[in-house]
Amino acid sequence: MVQVNQSYLSLQKNYLFTEIAQKVRAYKAANPELRVISLGIGDVTKPLVPAVIEALHAAVEDMGAAAGFHGYGPEQGYAFLREAVVDEYARLGVKLDADEVFIGDGAKSDIGNFQELFDEKAVIAVTDPVYPVYVDSNAMSGRAGLPCEQGRFDRLVYLPCVRENGFVPDFPAKAPDVLYLCSPNNPTGTTLDRAALTAWVDYARKNGMLILYDAAYEAYITEKDIPHSIFEIEGAREVAVEFRSYSKIAGFTGLRCSATIVPQDLRISDGKGGDTDLNSLWRRRQCTKYNGCPYIVQKAAQAVHTEAGRAQVMDQVRGYLANATAIRSALSAQGFEVYGGVNAPYIWLRTPEGTTSWGFFDLLLNKAQLVCTPGAGFGASGEGYVRLTAFGTPEDTAEAISRLRSL
Repeated sequence: MVQVNQSYLSLQKNYLFTEIAQKVRAYKAANPELRVISLGIGDVTKPLVPAVIEALHAAVEDMGAAAGFHGYGPEQGYAFLREAVVDEYARLGVKLDADEVFIGDGAKSDIGNFQELFDEKAVIAVTDPVYPVYVDSNAMSGRAGLPCEQGRFDRLVYLPCVRENGFVPDFPAKAPDVLYLCSPNNPTGTTLDRAALTAWVDYARKNGMLILYDAAYEAYITEKDIPHSIFEIEGAREVAVEFRSYSKIAGFTGLRCSATIVPQDLRISDGKGGDTDLNSLWRRRQCTKYNGCPYIVQKAAQAVHTEAGRAQVMDQVRGYLANATAIRSALSAQGFEVYGGVNAPYIWLRTPEGTTSWGFFDLLLNKAQLVCTPGAGFGASGEGYVRLTAFGTPEDTAEAISRLRSL
């Protein structure tokens, strides 16, 4: 009989959001007369903008004609979209080559898969609390080690991001090989300013560390001193890979599209006394395991970078940020300690003294029919917090605020 990959047995039985969904389904089944509003999972609610819809229709027409039909596309993405991404970075003053851009089917997929390029003995560091895919993908490959106290793994390096350090991770005593950073952060909604991000890039250059930088929420940045890309920092091309998503800026959670930036001059050890470039390794991996994001989706993504498309999606982003401002203001007025919600669509709420994150989840669900995400699901340092999202409709957000006030 075939034997299971033992690394999978080290994972928690359920993915965090699957567990939440199960609890909510059970509650709804037991209380069908009550309307539940979700401030939990970070899914968008606004429909695709007109520029994207027009591009989708045109691409479908292409696929219905012999002259415009597209079969297998280039694994790294069509040139028209990669070049649009290059132009988008140029708006930030960042110069890229189109061959450094890889189009994928979601930042979550690329982030989860990128760790395949590293030796199984590589030391991985994550911030805590942390987006689960950073931990789980390394656990699946055996690189995280064995589960230990507080749901952690014994081979991972955890860097607490808590109110005491302003949610900015401190440098570890010994440099890891790889560090995952996310700014604006999921789940805390906090950010790394230019000085903090520069310090981490300098640290990586000094210690030969690689940064995997998740910039999925960069469109939500409102403050001037917060970089939209790690490549705005001098020297970052030598030490960083960046992941971007169309899900939260343009509502592509149902379409799936992303852009991963792997600089051509980024090199890691080959384990034989020399080095090798990550760009060609990632290209080789994609050519073997991936047949590319669909043509019609890439045409839709290209429309996001047009003048009309950019204006339309940013209008939606501002709408979600307005929700975040309303939620944050209402909670602050009630005396809650809250973070995030300024440069991100997430609000990180400190639970009342003596209340666990899952306990507060149950309280909100049972007393107010509201769904949040328990901070403990994001790591040990997330205990005592819950995450609320601003991706609801304005009407649902207003109703949720009303329920919070009467709780």
